[in-house]
Amino acid sequence: MCNLYRMTKTQDEIAKLFDATDVGPPANFGEEVYPGYPGLVVAANAAGAYQVGTMSWGFPLVMKGKDGQPLKPKPVNNARTDKLDGFFWRSSFERRRCLIPLTAWAEAQGPKGAKTRTWLSLPDAETFACAGVWRKSEELGTCYSMVMTNSAGSAAESVHNRMPVILAQGDYRRWILGSPDEAKALCQPWDNAITIDATDEAWTRGSAGTNGLL
Repeated sequence: MCNLYRMTKTQDEIAKLFDATDVGPPANFGEEVYPGYPGLVVAANAAGAYQVGTMSWGFPLVMKGKDGQPLKPKPVNNARTDKLDGFFWRSSFERRRCLIPLTAWAEAQGPKGAKTRTWLSLPDAETFACAGVWRKSEELGTCYSMVMTNSAGSAAESVHNRMPVILAQGDYRRWILGSPDEAKALCQPWDNAITIDATDEAWTRGSAGTNGLL
């Protein structure tokens, strides 16, 4: 599951790459995106035109403490493909799908307490897109979550048993504007080349923490 990814392009560069219109002022965000923090998202307006803007990474999961008082919402930043028909995700999957631009995503590897970052990317694309869903919330504002699938058969399987749903450019509009069945058919492991870069970077360095997957 993905709790960290890298996005090195500016909002204006993403707008040009995806033939989208900027929404709002230029975003101020780090190249490394953590759950609960803002990231760039490409979605469609009512006319079907692409728009790019920032949203918070993770749908709020509101829980209560032992005293019955609500706790700080937990950002659920990953949505499992096999759970998209469930209550938590269904409405967003059916009505509000989006593209998440990125240059690489990271997985934690190694022993507990000494995990390091392994970065995965596409060798033939500096920037690519994975599948996402979005919604508005009272707790976190407009937010998005990354759709994850089983990595079986993909090069990413050697790193983690799940991976983001990576979309080919020709499938962007089908993901955003197609029927739920058409979109669900795209939720497959990436069967083309993936570059794997195992580093000695500490996993928790600067991290906002590991968050959930539903």
